Amino acid sequence: MTQLSKIWLSSPHMGGSEQKFVNEAFETNWVAPLGPNVNGFEADLENYLGNDANVAGLSSGTAALHLALILLGVKPGDYVICQSFTFSASANPIAYQCAIPVFVDSEPETWNMCPKALDEALLDLSKKGRTPKAIVAVHLYGMPFKADELRAVADKYGVPIVEDSAEALGSTYKGQKCGTFGDIAILSFNGNKIITTSGGGALVSKHKSIKEKAVFLATQARDNAPHYQHSEIGHNYRLSNICAGIGRGQMEVLDAHVALRRKTNDWYREFFADVDGVRILSEPDSDYFSNHWLSAITIDANVVRKTREDLRLALEAENIESRPLWKPMHLQPVFSESAYYGSDVCEQLFDNGLCLPSGSNLGIEEIERIKAVFIDFFAK
Repeated sequence: MTQLSKIWLSSPHMGGSEQKFVNEAFETNWVAPLGPNVNGFEADLENYLGNDANVAGLSSGTAALHLALILLGVKPGDYVICQSFTFSASANPIAYQCAIPVFVDSEPETWNMCPKALDEALLDLSKKGRTPKAIVAVHLYGMPFKADELRAVADKYGVPIVEDSAEALGSTYKGQKCGTFGDIAILSFNGNKIITTSGGGALVSKHKSIKEKAVFLATQARDNAPHYQHSEIGHNYRLSNICAGIGRGQMEVLDAHVALRRKTNDWYREFFADVDGVRILSEPDSDYFSNHWLSAITIDANVVRKTREDLRLALEAENIESRPLWKPMHLQPVFSESAYYGSDVCEQLFDNGLCLPSGSNLGIEEIERIKAVFIDFFAK
């Protein structure tokens, strides 16, 4: 029997002109972590984001988050608040700095950091003389977090926000692009993201001096001297000119990719509208515009009489990839002793949630295969 082709959760989707920029890098011998493509990709992102964005192209979103913490002065023993419901890359840089992570629950509307739980955490920590150096807040699955509410709480205690916009390029809140709300923000261009550079990321700041310091630290913190001299510890975090070339081509199709993912999300919403016990992550109101990087649902097993794991296995049997929602960081073995504030919102989301195939390159044939599994699964 012929094996059905794999339907991936979110696979790379080339636009066609990426090769042109990569070829130019080879032809001009700019095969290095600097060059015209790096400069051009940064400028493309700055123009796209607006809001006085200054962008430093880096080797990954994780590298960008690590540098953001360094730039905010996070040192060993400092406290850093982090959204619990996220990928580990949001939290790992806290450990890189030997700082102390404190995790905060989500709210049920956007699934992102709960402003009330954040306030509770900051109040308690400040009373103990442990005011955090930073807050890492995430736009999960492309859904903008409650930017105004989180900013109000953060400013109340004077704590800067690191905006993890790794999954949210192309999303907006009140018309403002995600990636421009934090004191420092980060982007990711991993192979599964809305656009990709194969591997790569970026740090975003309203201040040119922050960008320049990020680039300095990302290129081994080499002092301005004819010889190699270093007064600070640096990192090898700069984006290559070849990868940046892929990014320049991808920027030409970014809005089209967003539109295609939103179209897929519309199809999921239409299908599940008549399925009791299934909820799809959707914008709370018109202030929110999600790129729907990943379309995600929760299943009420008491109503459906089946679990999200049952659906995942049904899809897997047809060679269709899906994935449970992120396992909260405070439940991860490596962070099991960390403090946590909130209730059980993110735990319930993890227990009952599933990410569905969402790539911008999904075609009618793939949608029909997914639909067939759904019809069979929810009919039984």
